[in-house]
Amino acid sequence: EVQLQASGGGLVQAGGSLKLSCAASGFTFDDIAIGWFRQAPGKEREGVSCFSSSDGSTAYADSVKGRFTISSDNAKNTVYLQMNSLKPEDTAVYYCATDLPPSQSPSQLVRNLDQYDYWGQGTLVTVSS
Repeated sequence: EVQLQASGGGLVQAGGSLKLSCAASGFTFDDIAIGWFRQAPGKEREGVSCFSSSDGSTAYADSVKGRFTISSDNAKNTVYLQMNSLKPEDTAVYYCATDLPPSQSPSQLVRNLDQYDYWGQGTLVTVSS
């Protein structure tokens, strides 16, 4: 059974950092894409970042480029999202999802939520001003 478990959210002041984790089970990281998404209150879910295990390629939404970094530990079946220089507008519930095998490149998948096969529960990130 495919499962994704997101964790690491919390309350942080603007300018601070958080590291989210997405622990995956039920599949290996041989050829998968894992994306991070977020949904702020009253807004649609949006893509944040995507990682492809086949070549290590990554993609980011413009709003987080230079501040967020996606990485993976294949031995632990875990993908991370390091979030630095956080802003109040980053406040949202963050989700991870997987597309296996990947149907598109990370630059496409970061925008196409419909392509993902499995979703984890969210973890709340609150950035105070």
